[in-house]
Amino acid sequence: MTNLLRAAGRLLATRHDELHGFQGNQYWGYPLSSWRPNEEGIGSDFTNLVSQAYKANAIVFACELTRIALFSEARFQWRQLRKGRPGDLFGTDDLSILERPWPGGTTGDLLARMLQDADFGGSAFVARPEERPDRLMRLRPDWVTIVMGSQDAPDEANVAMDADFLGVMYHPGGQGSGRAAIPLLADEVAHFAPNPDPLAAYRGVSWLTPILSEIQADRSATAHKLAFFTNGATPQMVVTLGAEVKPEAFKDFVAKLDAGHRGVSNAYRTLVLGGGASVNVVGKDLAQLDFKATQGAGETRIAAASGVHPVVAALSEGMAGSSLNAGNFNAAKRLVADRTLRPLWRGACAALANIVPAPSGAELWFDERDISFLQEDRKDAAEIEQIKAATIRQLVDGGFDPKTVIAAVEAEDMTMLRHTGMLSVQLQAPGATPPARPISSQTALEAGGTP
Repeated sequence: MTNLLRAAGRLLATRHDELHGFQGNQYWGYPLSSWRPNEEGIGSDFTNLVSQAYKANAIVFACELTRIALFSEARFQWRQLRKGRPGDLFGTDDLSILERPWPGGTTGDLLARMLQDADFGGSAFVARPEERPDRLMRLRPDWVTIVMGSQDAPDEANVAMDADFLGVMYHPGGQGSGRAAIPLLADEVAHFAPNPDPLAAYRGVSWLTPILSEIQADRSATAHKLAFFTNGATPQMVVTLGAEVKPEAFKDFVAKLDAGHRGVSNAYRTLVLGGGASVNVVGKDLAQLDFKATQGAGETRIAAASGVHPVVAALSEGMAGSSLNAGNFNAAKRLVADRTLRPLWRGACAALANIVPAPSGAELWFDERDISFLQEDRKDAAEIEQIKAATIRQLVDGGFDPKTVIAAVEAEDMTMLRHTGMLSVQLQAPGATPPARPISSQTALEAGGTP
């Protein structure tokens, strides 16, 4: 099957302008025509989101920086699965590709790149080509086209019901670079799309897309604040001169007024006018506009879309009142961990498992034990373990077999308990002989008896 799909991928790279068949299956080529149903271009707005939002807006940068700083702290481990239930974490040499994904790179670098690409491009792609299994390669998302295939000819308006993810076409330098596209099969690519696009089968959507107007409003508010200080940090004024003033004199008056009163260095200077000129204030200062509340509301909406609480991102709306109380701050941290970080880690593990297969009876998982941001969760986990230990002690004292007690408590299934037949002395009548402990066949043989 791998050779079959690889041959199909090569065919896609050479015949990209028509519908064609291969081994009974139908394929479209890679040009990014949005109406073609079995290909999904990541879009050309990746550059704009990075340059106009991430690099040009302090609130977006702060939220994204917080997301990256926390997300990149995790480590990868294998997690045992026992009858569908998670077990212990362990490591093998197969994880080294995630610990050193490329020369000089670390697990944190890999996670940071994956999150950036997914946050601004909707999807992140990490390749592990068959020819280079010793390293991972980050694929810039707007240079990637998702390719799907179906046994049925796809309809132009709808994706075929059995359309499968075949792989991607990577265009070095972008679709217009003139360079040949590189086909990568599905088992060579990890596709991470934490926010699926409802209008696409596989593509994701950036968390910035729904809040572009909020970002623009925040930038406009910042520009307004800058203009306020640039123009003297005073309310807007209208200066009226008499009708007898000639145009030349008017221009000279305006030039002198700007030279003496415009700009931060001239703020708060006394305005002296003569010749019948009158001044009327027509604007409001920042206090009258309640500027902090106006801009702060936009910051909160941006933070909400990012999944980062304003308190955690240290935004102005989260740095006042009861938000900084220990209980409220810990609740905000818990919200970020449970609502944002753990779903992202789970999705990243599922994506990378496609190119880093897990051993039998295990799955790729994240290890959060060394993340300082989650130490409060570790305290809660320790308290839970203490409660479990007390439960185990109580059940063992009640005569239940210790092995079944541990299994039942871990699985949260009391039907797994098996009693030894030994009862606590408190359950026996005074002077009664305790019941004999059942002897297993192995114990009888070791004692020299008959099983």
